[in-house]
Amino acid sequence: MKTITFKDRVRLYVSAGNGGDGCVAFRREKYVPRGGPSGGDGGHGGSVYIKASANADSLLDLYYKPHQRAEHGGKGQNKDRHGKSGEDLILKVPCGTVALNHETGDRIGEVIEDDDTLLLAQGGRGGLGNIHFATSSHQAPRESTPGTPGEVKTITLELKLVADIGLVGYPNAGKSTLLSRLTNAHPKVAAYPFTTLNPVIGTLVDEEYRSLRIADIPGLIDGAHTGAGLGHDFLRHIERTRFLAFVIDMAGVDGRHPADDYAGLLHELSAYNEDLANRSRLVIANKMDLPEAATYLPEFIEKTGISPLLISAGENEGIGQIRDRLHALMNA
Repeated sequence: MKTITFKDRVRLYVSAGNGGDGCVAFRREKYVPRGGPSGGDGGHGGSVYIKASANADSLLDLYYKPHQRAEHGGKGQNKDRHGKSGEDLILKVPCGTVALNHETGDRIGEVIEDDDTLLLAQGGRGGLGNIHFATSSHQAPRESTPGTPGEVKTITLELKLVADIGLVGYPNAGKSTLLSRLTNAHPKVAAYPFTTLNPVIGTLVDEEYRSLRIADIPGLIDGAHTGAGLGHDFLRHIERTRFLAFVIDMAGVDGRHPADDYAGLLHELSAYNEDLANRSRLVIANKMDLPEAATYLPEFIEKTGISPLLISAGENEGIGQIRDRLHALMNA
């Protein structure tokens, strides 16, 4: 059985609690012969919310528990006692979670910052007891109202990571190695494609304790927007970023020209979201320790008109200039 460790899109079936029914009752006390109505109101049903938590990083828990229900309200009781209101159900989700109506695709809202809360399904209202129906001419009412049902919805939750900078590149370009050099993240690094199967977040901290969140997403390949490779769904994790860092294999280890890689990345970004292709970017030439990089670099500059930052993430060379440039971009 395949073990799932990360989930960034889930379908939820949420049910808010029903309101409790109002009560029909009359006072029955020894020295109160005509006590009148005393039926209390029903309690309100609990609502269903999502709440952003900085300690959550995946929707995995909800993936395994897709059916979520808040408590029903209690029925009204005699002696003018109200029924107990149902407890609200609050589901913890990662910061950056978006809620959509699964049936229509309409956006319900999102939770971005820690403790942001969003209502998914409203609980039902409690019914009225018979004390509300007494009048001077109708002193012994037997009317009450039932509680209203809580909302029942099918919700799609999508996680869009909250990060300042997004790393994009082809498989084996060295994004994961670069992230591990810049931050405290420990992504999987290996000499074969698609070692990064899920987005990874790392935090870069400078000497003044200013921090940047950097998101590394799975590598893109030509045709990712049509589903090739791992597809382009993971690109939503860099939609919130202010800057993109293109990591280019300047040595052409996989047999492609670095300039073609750069053009291919722009094409895939544009096919997914035109705004991503136009976002401020930094271009990083990786694997400059390999001799082929010296041949490809001038051709890359000539074809693209871009002078990239030169590094070798594997040899930990040039990482300091990347740190400085990233902080300068974010604080500009």
